[in-house]
Amino acid sequence: MAHKQRSSTKDTPKGGHYLYGLHAVRAALFNPRRKLVRLMVTEEKLLSTLAGADALPTVPVELVDKSTLNKLTGPTAVHQGVCLQAHPLEQPHLDEIIATNLPSMRLAILDQVTDPHNVGAILRSAAAFGIDGIIMTQDHGTGQSGTLAKAASGALERVPLITVTNLARTLETLKSEGFWCIGLDGQGEDASTTLSGYGKLALILGAEGDGMRRLTRTHCDLMVKIPTMDSFCSLNVSNAAAVAFFCARPNL
Repeated sequence: MAHKQRSSTKDTPKGGHYLYGLHAVRAALFNPRRKLVRLMVTEEKLLSTLAGADALPTVPVELVDKSTLNKLTGPTAVHQGVCLQAHPLEQPHLDEIIATNLPSMRLAILDQVTDPHNVGAILRSAAAFGIDGIIMTQDHGTGQSGTLAKAASGALERVPLITVTNLARTLETLKSEGFWCIGLDGQGEDASTTLSGYGKLALILGAEGDGMRRLTRTHCDLMVKIPTMDSFCSLNVSNAAAVAFFCARPNL
């Protein structure tokens, strides 16, 4: 296979980027794959952040005030009194994920979903419902960031975020490996009755507004929809992902 692109680390500050929020920071601290630089925390949040510290890797800890954290994370970020400078996770290649050969593997593919809040929320649902990896394109996705990690609430440390260069080629590769490639679309079949019976499954979600691109759509084996009330049929992409992931759990 020709998928050798690691997840993008563009826009990463020298020396790593800043993760913030208690759940995101603690998940990163306890992730042995994370390369940590320094932990900055207010005195009142020190104990809750370092609970279980005997299991933590060695990392310099600095006591700071909230104004310092505000400058690091931005005026609108909800940092909860804690910020971790760390290097982005090195993510697996697609072929490494496929090589695990799980009989009921579940992957999610995001076609031009670029809002880090949405991607973070999708990661959180992926962790909750057993999705084995999230696939994004290098040019039309979002890199790892503090905003994404905060929205993911720790799930970035658990669910692989795989970057590819060509989505159509990726879908063909998945099909050749026995995956059913199923897209979410308002005109498709009922997702609640069609998604759980597949072995290897790749769920494709398009961007809000435009949906998935035409070329992506033509590579789908099937289109399904989330059934909603006729009077209100619009779901945010992260909400739609959560419902679809639940419906796609094997052996419901």
